Amino acid sequence: MEDHNAWLRRGFEVGTFLLVGSLKPGLGGGIVAHNTSLSDLEGRINEDPFAVEKVVNAEILEIALSKADARVGCLMN
Repeated sequence: MEDHNAWLRRGFEVGTFLLVGSLKPGLGGGIVAHNTSLSDLEGRINEDPFAVEKVVNAEILEIALSKADARVGCLMN
């Protein structure tokens, strides 16, 4: 878990990850990423120790945003 948490920290440090958390009930985890290309995100996800060790099967869902509240307006860029 320590290596996974370090991986998450790096994602925040470079500005790619905006939110991370658990999917309920016990369905794994989710990450909201921003300002990255699909290929770069795939590369980053493939470096997650959970993905490397095949603990998780990562799935990337891309959202084409069309409207956002001002509090999260940065996501529209």
